[in-house]
Amino acid sequence: VELSPTPYALRDMPFSLQQLYEIICSRREASPESSYTASLFAEGEAKISQKVGEEATEVIVAALAQSRERLIEETSDLFYHTLVLLAAKGVTLDEIIRELAKRHQ
Repeated sequence: VELSPTPYALRDMPFSLQQLYEIICSRREASPESSYTASLFAEGEAKISQKVGEEATEVIVAALAQSRERLIEETSDLFYHTLVLLAAKGVTLDEIIRELAKRHQ
């Protein structure tokens, strides 16, 4: 698989992890009955952390024994739940990007 510097999905899709993070943050005050994200916030950081762990395990299983499509699905779930955890802890994507940039230097 050849990877381009700016994959099609990142270059042309009108959606980003930042947008997802902002949607997640906006659901913090929503009714848990009306929003899965709000229900995670209501259940607390321990439950959110548990979900991140479950999704990380599912990514590993998908990578080792399942299809490429399944790996994409499980990684999407892991990204989503990680963003929920970051929002719950008050950590922004900008902070994560800055840390990654520091490591790249």
